[in-house]
Amino acid sequence: MTDSTQDELTASPRMPGGQLPRFETALVPRNSISGRALIAVVAIMTFLASVTTGAVMLVSTAASEWQADVAREVTIQVIPAPGRDLDATVEKAATVARTFPGIGDVRSYSKEESSKLLEPWLGSGLSLNELPVPRLIVVKVAVNAAPDIPQLRRMLLEQVPGATLDDHRGWIDRMRTMAGTAVAAGVAILLLMIAATMLSVTFATRGAMATNKPVIEVLHFVGAKNGFIAGRFQRHFLLLGLQGGAIGGGAAIVLFALAGAISGWFAGSAGGDQTSAMFGSFSIGIAGYIAVLAQVVLIAVVTAVTSRHTVNRTLDTID
Repeated sequence: MTDSTQDELTASPRMPGGQLPRFETALVPRNSISGRALIAVVAIMTFLASVTTGAVMLVSTAASEWQADVAREVTIQVIPAPGRDLDATVEKAATVARTFPGIGDVRSYSKEESSKLLEPWLGSGLSLNELPVPRLIVVKVAVNAAPDIPQLRRMLLEQVPGATLDDHRGWIDRMRTMAGTAVAAGVAILLLMIAATMLSVTFATRGAMATNKPVIEVLHFVGAKNGFIAGRFQRHFLLLGLQGGAIGGGAAIVLFALAGAISGWFAGSAGGDQTSAMFGSFSIGIAGYIAVLAQVVLIAVVTAVTSRHTVNRTLDTID
């Protein structure tokens, strides 16, 4: 017997006459209750993973936009004091800011406008005339400019007593920390979902092998390699993973599409504007949809690889 003939006989199980064995049922049941249950589990895991990914992308994008907007704007605050001409001090501070290199626009808030900014915290109808309400000056950085903010702060301290500059650096740092925390939490949740999917596939594979244990033992006895048997299980669970992943990922895509459409319908309303300011347009964009499709493929691959690994480990115990 030549080496090629020997390899052919050991590559797949054959009966004494050289014929492939025939079974009344498939080696891996295709439409079993456990198979349908696994599809449901994979669909749920993929849906939750996709929603988590989309939410993380929305938060990260919104945080980046907030940081970019805040970074292009600084605030000058003028504190009232006895004997101080507040209007003249505000005008002088605004003049210093306007003449500083890299500054695009300067807007001074009137006393009434500054008091109105306190209404969300103090309510309306209060008389703030006797309170030392500071006056605000909003300074916007020019496009493609990088002004020396510390130098502007020093000039204000020297030339305008009672004026302080806030570049919102602390707020930006907190936003950056929040976005990083959201991304880390999303990654942790994804890893947990992948682990749960792997456990589910492991139990389903062992159940399928237990159901067909006599057939597997016969195949193993007549010379079937572990790769032949594991390949059958791998293809079966790959299809299950793709089916469940497509259901879960498709549901997540529909959810994000509906959320984007609904946010567009309510654009211009008070609630819609506030929601848009917080989370953007609820659109995850092309990159988000590609990420969801990638997760569908990832879940299917994890399902197939986990099944093959489980089969190989189980067959090693038969040896």
